[in-house]
Amino acid sequence: MKLSELPVGASAVVREFLNSGAAFIRLREMGLLAGTPVTLIRAAPMGDPLEIKLRGYHLTLRKSEAEHVIVELAAPK
Repeated sequence: MKLSELPVGASAVVREFLNSGAAFIRLREMGLLAGTPVTLIRAAPMGDPLEIKLRGYHLTLRKSEAEHVIVELAAPK
C-alpha cells in the first residue's frame, strides 16, 4: 500500500521507495528508511499535505511524495 493511501491514525512500516530522486534522498536523511514505523497523524482539508509521525517527531509530506513510499500496515497492538 502507498503511504498516501494510509487511513488517518493508522500505523505502518516503510518497505520501499518507488523513486530515488533528490527529494527521496532527503527523506531518507530525515529518517524515513525501510523498516521505520510511521503513523499518519492527519491530512490537510484538501488531502495535501500529510503529517506523519516517525522516530519521535512529526514530518509533513506532499501527497505526491507519499505516493512513492510503499508501506505495510502494522499489526494492531
